[in-house]
Amino acid sequence: MSPPLDPTPVDADADVDVDTDTAPLHTLPPPFNLSALTPLTQGAEALVYTTTFLTSSTHVVLKYRPPKPYRHPTLDKRLTKARLLAEARVLVKCRREGVQVPAVLGGDWEEGWLVLEFVEGGTVRGVLDGWAEGVRIMGGEEKVWALMGRVGRAVGRLHEVGVVHGDLTTSNLMVRGPSPPEGRGGGEHMQRQAQSDPEPDILDGEIVLIDFGLATQSVHEEERAVDLYVLERAFAATHPAAEHLFKEVLRAYGESFKGAKVVLRRLEDVRLRGRKRSMLG
Repeated sequence: MSPPLDPTPVDADADVDVDTDTAPLHTLPPPFNLSALTPLTQGAEALVYTTTFLTSSTHVVLKYRPPKPYRHPTLDKRLTKARLLAEARVLVKCRREGVQVPAVLGGDWEEGWLVLEFVEGGTVRGVLDGWAEGVRIMGGEEKVWALMGRVGRAVGRLHEVGVVHGDLTTSNLMVRGPSPPEGRGGGEHMQRQAQSDPEPDILDGEIVLIDFGLATQSVHEEERAVDLYVLERAFAATHPAAEHLFKEVLRAYGESFKGAKVVLRRLEDVRLRGRKRSMLG
């Protein structure tokens, strides 16, 4: 994932892409074993895998926080439990309020793992990468604009129910739909890796927000505005050719809930502070 242009420190919980051939091996607690897991991403705090759960046909995402040897064991267990519980509670709340997020299927706070619904489809990052490389020629521009509107409404709904994501990037916005073909960013990598040329059908998919490891429950306009700013910088850094599309995200967001326009006004202040930090280094 490309770093944002704004030099904001990276949180330790943030996930990054991982080379599956060199992924560190950990001893996972029952009922999981490494032979049945496929590494998906690795962060400073958590490892994410795809696997099956309960039945051989139930594909899921496993998020595991291994013990940290540099922490006191008691403190480490408390932190792991608190963070997993916080993530699970946010996801359950979102599902209850109708926000499209992965369902929580299981978890063991003491052992440090959480099992989530596997979302079929591709990422908004993949769609935008494909659009920049040729979907525009295929007549997909109107669909891309419509997709940006759905992104804005999805983020607006998230904020309306009192949740701030904390790591809004185009990689953490899924488009539910047909899976990419195997060998082209598909299979076990579909939730993180971009498609080189996404199928047009995926442009009609609903937006699903993923990766709530940094999420908090908040109704403060400042925190909501920072959420939008992080997404805006992700557009600028990762998709410069599609940066102008972000205005449609903001337009749809502004119409999504009462108070959204106040957040957009606060976003102007956040942008100003971000530019000052960039100038000062």
